[in-house]
Amino acid sequence: MARIAHAGFLHETNTFAPIKAEWDDFLRTESFPGLTQGDAILDIFPPINIGTGGFIKQARALGHELAPIAWSGAVPSAHVTEDAFERMWEIVAKGLEDLKPFDAVYLDLHGAMVTEHLEDGEGEFIRRTRAAIGPDMPLVVSLDLHSNTTDLMVQDCDGLVAYRTYPHLDMADTGERSARFLDGLLRGDQRPAKARRSVPFLMPLTGQCTMVEPTKGVYDKLAEIEQDDGVRLMSYTPGFPPADIWDCGPVVIAYGDTQQDADRAADQLYDYIMEREKQFAVPMLSPDDAVSKAIASNSHKPMVLADVQDNCGAGATSDTTGLLAALVRQNADQAVLGVLVDPEAAAAAHEAGVGAEIELSVGGKLFTEGDPPFRGRFTVTSLSDGKFLCTGPFYKGVNANLGPSALLTIGGVSVLVSTNRMQAADKEIFRHVGVEPDQQKIVGLKSAVHFRGDFTDIAEEILVVLAPGAFNDRPETMPYENLRPGIRLCPEGPVRQ
Repeated sequence: MARIAHAGFLHETNTFAPIKAEWDDFLRTESFPGLTQGDAILDIFPPINIGTGGFIKQARALGHELAPIAWSGAVPSAHVTEDAFERMWEIVAKGLEDLKPFDAVYLDLHGAMVTEHLEDGEGEFIRRTRAAIGPDMPLVVSLDLHSNTTDLMVQDCDGLVAYRTYPHLDMADTGERSARFLDGLLRGDQRPAKARRSVPFLMPLTGQCTMVEPTKGVYDKLAEIEQDDGVRLMSYTPGFPPADIWDCGPVVIAYGDTQQDADRAADQLYDYIMEREKQFAVPMLSPDDAVSKAIASNSHKPMVLADVQDNCGAGATSDTTGLLAALVRQNADQAVLGVLVDPEAAAAAHEAGVGAEIELSVGGKLFTEGDPPFRGRFTVTSLSDGKFLCTGPFYKGVNANLGPSALLTIGGVSVLVSTNRMQAADKEIFRHVGVEPDQQKIVGLKSAVHFRGDFTDIAEEILVVLAPGAFNDRPETMPYENLRPGIRLCPEGPVRQ
């Protein structure tokens, strides 16, 4: 039995977004727990689909003693403030000192954190951890699939273990795989050789979904290569495009018994991706075209409209009104949209009460470069404190906190407005205000891909909507200043000069 110290610090940074992540954002519970320290981690995280939860369960099953330090995460946004990053590092550094002796370290990180003072937040966090524990102690890190994986991240740890599903249904499974890999090192496995390959084009998030081709095939190929003799571990991170940093983009990482083994495995997966470059582009519809197609459907199942560019899971504000306006303008019936963040509208609805009719200006307050706020006379259909237990495969086990929320109805269209941000990736978001999603004709979701985990089974068809938002799913249109020259800005697209 070994003693393992562990910590988590997660943020996905959209450097083009309008709102930064401050220390208070890491303290607050929204879609995932806020700052949690010490033994409380061992109680709170195992039931949740999250890396740390899976790691705890598997490490215990393998007979190891755990020394938890701290875990914190914030909803994706613009840069993490220097203050927030350094405060979290101080907590972890103190824990690494106070909890000695221990035999290994596990870190639950994202891989796409950009701070006010660092392009590579995780690389620096890993570097500091390695400096604190010395060159010989095993250090394993789990990563989000959307990690922009840098050389520094690869160099200073013994294994990067990334999610293999998007929607991220395997977050806990990734923690378990991390525990097994670390267990092997603790039981005497030699340190593996490493290989990193940077794929020379950016791909939109909608092209990274592992439920459909071509990305489904990439991970099938990864699993196949991982079974080859001499290959210890494979990871592939398609990247997070709205990050204006040098190392933004997809990366293949391979670990082998020898350098030749690692290089061979990395090259095989890299070549497989490059042969399919064109397939990673995804068509999108305007809000009006998507709504028109949805209204024309004669199916008894809902048409699901993904408002991908207002996805707070990618740093957007979740308060844009393009899809809402199109639904109302075309007199859609039995339509519901969520989650739209507007604390003022939610408060006004709570003050008015269920059944009241109120004139409101909804949305368009945080992201002001797109459609204007939507003004109309709404009926307050339902009210909630915004607290509920998620049951879908992505957010499973999460005690969500949308804050004071309200279901507002105008004509045949209902919109769920909230105080806090959370992407619409779980049916309980609607059920907790009295709406059964599968009974609707149209379901509009402010989410890019994660919603597919819980809504695909009820959808007649999923339409990807191109409405204005703070998350841009067309990287070729982003005003990059720091991205390295020579990379293509989209599949088979223009080259960054």
